[in-house]
Amino acid sequence: MNWNLNYLYPSLEAWEEGYQKTLKIIEKLGEFKGKLDDEAKFKEYFLLQKEFTAVGLRTYQYASLLSDLDKKNAENSARLQQMQIGFAKLQQATAFEEPELIKLGEKKVLGFIDSNKELAEFRFSVEKLFRRQEHILDDLSESLLANFSPLLNAGRSLYSALSVADIEPGDVMLDNGELATITSSNYRSYIMKSDSEKERKDVFDSVFSYYEAHKNTYANIYATVLNSDYANMKARKYNTCLESYLFNNAIPVDVYYSLTKVAKGNTKFIKKYLDIRKETLGLSETHTYDRFLQLARDDKEYSFQDAKDLFFKSIKHFPEYFQEKAHEVLKDGFVDVMEAKGKRTGAYSSSMPNLHPYILLNFSKTLSDVFTVAHEAGHSMHSMFAAETQPTSLQNYTIFVAEVASTFNEHNLLDYIIKESNASKNEKIALLQSAIDDIMGTFYRQTLFACFELEAHKLVENRQPITADALSNIMINLYDEFYGLDIKKEEVKEFVWAYIPHLFYTPFYVYQYATSFAASLKIYEDVKNNVPDAFTNYINLLKSGGSDFPVNQLKKAGVDLTTEDAFKAVVNRMEELVNELEEVLKS
Repeated sequence: MNWNLNYLYPSLEAWEEGYQKTLKIIEKLGEFKGKLDDEAKFKEYFLLQKEFTAVGLRTYQYASLLSDLDKKNAENSARLQQMQIGFAKLQQATAFEEPELIKLGEKKVLGFIDSNKELAEFRFSVEKLFRRQEHILDDLSESLLANFSPLLNAGRSLYSALSVADIEPGDVMLDNGELATITSSNYRSYIMKSDSEKERKDVFDSVFSYYEAHKNTYANIYATVLNSDYANMKARKYNTCLESYLFNNAIPVDVYYSLTKVAKGNTKFIKKYLDIRKETLGLSETHTYDRFLQLARDDKEYSFQDAKDLFFKSIKHFPEYFQEKAHEVLKDGFVDVMEAKGKRTGAYSSSMPNLHPYILLNFSKTLSDVFTVAHEAGHSMHSMFAAETQPTSLQNYTIFVAEVASTFNEHNLLDYIIKESNASKNEKIALLQSAIDDIMGTFYRQTLFACFELEAHKLVENRQPITADALSNIMINLYDEFYGLDIKKEEVKEFVWAYIPHLFYTPFYVYQYATSFAASLKIYEDVKNNVPDAFTNYINLLKSGGSDFPVNQLKKAGVDLTTEDAFKAVVNRMEELVNELEEVLKS
């Protein structure tokens, strides 16, 4: 039930050796400045980069995972900071690379690669480099930007310190007299089980009041992130911050705008669902935190073993090689299961090229946690399929396709539970709610946050003040537009922008949950309906890793996200499920 990091390094002393070797490789890489026009040096430089991938990324992952197990541990934090400083040095040491390659010209660089088969895996990255040639600066400018990279990334580190390392859980007196310690990981389960409106509000407020109390600090931290993005946009001559994030992977900005347009223009069944919930639950008023309440009470708890068993049974109809991957990624030693003091919140799969992935959970025994296990297993399976097919530099897939495998597993698990459980009325209600909530959370909620990011970045692009009030007003308007809810009534909900770590850590990331969800739903429906070659095309997508632009990868798998129709499939699915839920409730 815990990580065994000995797979990476057997001891801290061994990690230190890896760290020192990483620093030496970084220093050596810097010595190639001005020498890449020599084919032998060119080859040596890129082979050294492969060596860095093998040593440096293993070393970084060890430090990162160890830190996430206890964010309050100063030594772990210092070790991770060492790696972050080391990677900043890498940026500085290799800042010459792209300008120098551009100066050599595409024909000469690709000629070097074609005449050295050991370098074949770098062809795609070089093609991408010359595609964004106009956004690469001269050697001196790239070096200056690299020197400033620690400052430009400071907002992310500050957010982590304030939101994880310094945060302390609050205690709430429940109606039954129990004093409960509420954390950002367990507050949902307390709300889910509560029949008291006051108790639910107290639990919710105990988490979100922290963000209200520190709203100005969070606003300043987010301003640091936004200004960093703006500086990068201006320096690299992009038209907008959004374009600067999408250009490298050849994702048309129209994909982003089509997503937000379809989501904003199709909220009818969101509001119908909220009305159904209000009536069924007998609520006097709908609050955002009421989304955790179950329409059919099911207090059943699931052990981690239960979660694995359900997931494994759900994929029995898929080929054996697919099942073997699922078992492999959930092996003992590679999953850290339970919540612990100081442990990073949430869940993720962490993978590096040619290494077994690790999964972090904060398992609280709910049905939602069962789906999280299937979700994170999907990420790890994706990484392992890519690793067995692609060379080192092409294994890492883009964020744009990252959520396809994870949500594919969720779609399949839901169908399995509904079909195989001979569900009673209450069970069917619970499962329909789960499916609808999945669309609400993954498609609509993430698109709402995507809209927030777009509006927030427009503030900095238009050189307008970035304050807590300005950020909260964007969120207030979006909740009204998407859900028809006035979150000002909840007092602390308007600060949800400070609660979402992706906004600080990885700008313009969350929209890809929605695009991936839409893609995976289309792929899953094709597989379920036995469309010829659908499953093979899906596995080929996973195996392709990062060997092509993501929009092209999805097109080969049967999904064209440059059209609005790809997103409307999710809207249609939402309508179908809400209407079915309404009928079951009436029966």
